[in-house]
Amino acid sequence: MVAINENYLKLKAGYLFPEIARRVNTFSQANPDAPIIRLGIGDVTEPLPQACRDAIIKATEKMGQRESFRGYGPEQGYGWLREKIATHDFQARGCDIDASEIFISDGSKCDTGNILDIFGNTNTIAVTDPVYPVYVDTNVMAGHTGAANEKGEYGGLVYLPITAANDFTATIPSQKVDLIYLCFPNNPTGAVATKEHLQAWVDYANSHGSIIFFDAAYEAFITDPTIPHSIYEIPGARTCAIEFRSFSKNAGFTGTRCALSVVPKTLEVKASTGEKIQLWSLWSRRQATKFNGVSYIIQRGAEAVYSPEGQEQTRGLVNFYMENASLIREKLSLAGFAVYGGENAPYVWLKTPNDLSSWEFFDKLLTTCHVVGTPGSGFGAAGEGYFRISAFNSRENVETALARIVKAFG
Repeated sequence: MVAINENYLKLKAGYLFPEIARRVNTFSQANPDAPIIRLGIGDVTEPLPQACRDAIIKATEKMGQRESFRGYGPEQGYGWLREKIATHDFQARGCDIDASEIFISDGSKCDTGNILDIFGNTNTIAVTDPVYPVYVDTNVMAGHTGAANEKGEYGGLVYLPITAANDFTATIPSQKVDLIYLCFPNNPTGAVATKEHLQAWVDYANSHGSIIFFDAAYEAFITDPTIPHSIYEIPGARTCAIEFRSFSKNAGFTGTRCALSVVPKTLEVKASTGEKIQLWSLWSRRQATKFNGVSYIIQRGAEAVYSPEGQEQTRGLVNFYMENASLIREKLSLAGFAVYGGENAPYVWLKTPNDLSSWEFFDKLLTTCHVVGTPGSGFGAAGEGYFRISAFNSRENVETALARIVKAFG
């Protein structure tokens, strides 16, 4: 009989976003004329920047000529893109990151799951609660956890609650953990971490021989100049941290797919033999074996982000979504909701009214206002009683959705 990976059977009934889609589809079929506005999943709505579109078209034309055609590219990414990233995103902020330490990929979601390939099964893993579900589910799939309890918490994981009481920043654990997932600006709460807070995590990781997985997918939305954009702005991070970034949100690449991971060559761990192993070499080997790279066309589009025109246009996109976020914060606050986030991130995290559960509020918002958001409990037990509203939509849709919510709950 064929054996399956039974770790998949430990997963909860449905990944958060497919469950949202199921409920919305059920409602839509029963109410085909309902004008639904989606402020749930963090997908962008505005077109690709002109500079990126032009670069993609030019690269496509080159693919039509024998002398400029490109086949398989380097698995780590083309050097010209990695150099631009190193210069603009890291070195310009004082981060000691070389282009050779950057790996181009097709998504941070993929990278945060795939990185587990180079780590063993005996690590103690810490995640925040609430948390981006991919961090948890990929560890479940890899066999790093036990079964889930009635609250949806998996055995073998160390949960670090982030709540209003601690400003949605994780308290450093008293026990030793090996792998630590941190996401700032945070998805789903929209919180940010100060340099002092990240320094405490880096010091903890270096003193315990731990590795931080730092998800900076939303760093472009930081407006506070005192908040770090990269973990590598923190002294000591090169010996304890791997960073993940994406072009999805700042440049609208959710449909074209381009992201990156940074693995410093100074990052080492010990094998069971006591031998020091460079994680850069393991990740490079993994990518060369299991990944054929992002297409030449898309990488040229990503490179255009760093042109003067691309920088201006991506700033325009980010500002547009942050104006949406500010509008959401303002209107919901005036309606009496307790709101968080939305100041350095494109997500607003709100307390559900009238002691409604997260899914009860989801259903009420859908049926009463025809607006879709994301239940906080889908991000973890500590997210119960909260709800995420995304700023990724048109201004008209955001304003219409807010008017409906204020009318129903204000």
